[in-house]
Amino acid sequence: MTHLPIAHMTLYKHGVGYFRRRGPVEGEAIKLTFRREEMDDLLKSLTVIDYGAGQVRGVDYETPQSQAERLAGNSIVLDDTRSLRDLLVALRGRQVQLLGSDGSAEAGILVGLDEVEDKPLEQSVVSILREGTETVAVLSLNRIAGVELRDETAAADLRFFLQTALGQETHRSINIRLSPGSHDLEVSYIAPAPTWRVSYRLVLDEVDESEAEAKAEKKSKTLLQGWGIFDNRLEEDLTDISLSLTAGMPISFVYDLYTPHTPERPVVQDENRVAAAPVMFERALADDLAVAAGAPPPAPAPMMARAKMAVPPRAAFAESAAASVTSAATGQAMGELFQYNVSVPVTVERGQSAMVPIISSSLKCKKDLIYNGAKMPAHPVATLRFNNETSLTLERGPVTVLENGEYVGEAVLPFTADGVEAVISYAVELGLHVKEEIKTESQLQSLWIKEGYLLQNYYDIRRTIYRLDNRTAQAKKVLIEHGLSDYVIFDTPAPTEKTLDTHRYQVDAPAGKVTEFTVQERYLRTRREELHNLSYQGLQRYFADKLLDQKAYEGLKALLDAWAEIARLEKSVADQEQQRGKIYKTQEQAQKNMAVLSNAGEEGKLRGRYVKQLTESEEQLAEIERTVARLQAEIEQKRANAEEMIAGLS
Repeated sequence: MTHLPIAHMTLYKHGVGYFRRRGPVEGEAIKLTFRREEMDDLLKSLTVIDYGAGQVRGVDYETPQSQAERLAGNSIVLDDTRSLRDLLVALRGRQVQLLGSDGSAEAGILVGLDEVEDKPLEQSVVSILREGTETVAVLSLNRIAGVELRDETAAADLRFFLQTALGQETHRSINIRLSPGSHDLEVSYIAPAPTWRVSYRLVLDEVDESEAEAKAEKKSKTLLQGWGIFDNRLEEDLTDISLSLTAGMPISFVYDLYTPHTPERPVVQDENRVAAAPVMFERALADDLAVAAGAPPPAPAPMMARAKMAVPPRAAFAESAAASVTSAATGQAMGELFQYNVSVPVTVERGQSAMVPIISSSLKCKKDLIYNGAKMPAHPVATLRFNNETSLTLERGPVTVLENGEYVGEAVLPFTADGVEAVISYAVELGLHVKEEIKTESQLQSLWIKEGYLLQNYYDIRRTIYRLDNRTAQAKKVLIEHGLSDYVIFDTPAPTEKTLDTHRYQVDAPAGKVTEFTVQERYLRTRREELHNLSYQGLQRYFADKLLDQKAYEGLKALLDAWAEIARLEKSVADQEQQRGKIYKTQEQAQKNMAVLSNAGEEGKLRGRYVKQLTESEEQLAEIERTVARLQAEIEQKRANAEEMIAGLS
């Protein structure tokens, strides 16, 4: 098998690599071996080009069967520890020639093997029917030095078994068939590969306190270094290959071309999370960058208690760091992707990993303290912001922040395109405490009358009060990041800058003092109330708040008076009905009493009194009937008047 070395490797962030093998090939075929799990991607992407005068005639590959499946039906299958015994058993009835250790030979048809378990090598014997005779020769197994197969079927089965046994269960081979002669062959394909990673270093300038005021309107300089990290998980050394590392996310998938297709659902794993995740902030919108660039001076570094040690001068440290590591890669935009092409040959032994410097740029950097209670409660976070002026796309990765040669924190740099602002947070300012308090209220804004309802527009008002307690000896400038919602901000100072989801307000926090800053928001809602539920007190309050003019007030008051009169009349009707009920009850009792009385004597006299009482009550009922009718008519008239009044008010 001719070895075709890897000449180029491109690694991506989504678990695949693109590999190019190239070299001279002699003959009509070349065999390449791959891991079983690489076969689907290989069959999907394999490209073979002959840059010489030859041609590529085809590609053969092993069927997707296990070793046992491939050997099923083969006449010769040998055990790993008893190969000779299994061979002699399998050759029974086949033409063979047994070669003796003394140089003798016996040709014929193999009869079989007689084994003895105690001493199989010394006492087991092999029987053979001699060629052209009726004689069976018996030979001791320990005298046999070789076996010559004279049956072509048996020989082919043995060769097939050995070829199958040569391949491992975890690997598969492909055979590229070529035209006769010499070839300049390139084989390219994609295959699963560990994602490449990137880690960054931010080396900051130090600004002396005496120079802070003079440099308040300037941005600090910082050195950004980036290292690409990759692994050689191939089963060969990589020697002087060209390497590319691609940022972005091309669409890629596994398509099963190697085995019979059985649909499977995608595997989705739960996202791993840790409690102390990095705090990520959005970049400011482009319209606010110019305002933010020159406005606030750099914030002091967060409080970190540490012993001072002798360190080299800052300028010497930065210059040494920049000169010691220079980028070994050039950048190339590829539409939605960005590629780092390593400009020096790369050598990595099998099973080893490597780091390659791909970025080394000096940038202008700005410090800020940003508070967002949803991301980090109680304290602001020290952040660094810089425009990506490297002419490269920065892939997502961890960044270690060094200031004056010392470690001051770390963060995660988000995926950042060329020319876009990056915001990283690297430390918590424990010396400044922030407490939030939310107060709510409702405020009536307007009202009107429609179809018997009082419609009210009112504001839900929410006030978020930020109290900044600066317990340090230095004044601080804090950017309060307030999240946006359906509420509209009002009567609040204009934000220093904006992001897609937040407004940022700069607040000065003097040393040793508590400072308050309030963001006011409101949301307009509409509520309707039946005019029947309106009270004189509410009407007077609306009039006093100047939400009703004099005409509307008088019209509503007249309507309330009319409803009050209707209510009074309805109460009178109810009183009459109650009186009628009492009379009915009295009549019922009188009639019961009369039923047991006779017409003579004292009972006759009592009966006469009950008759007189019933006569009088009938007259009372008649009067009540006339009164209720009159009241009902009056009520109907007043209700009609009230409806006209409502129509007039609407």
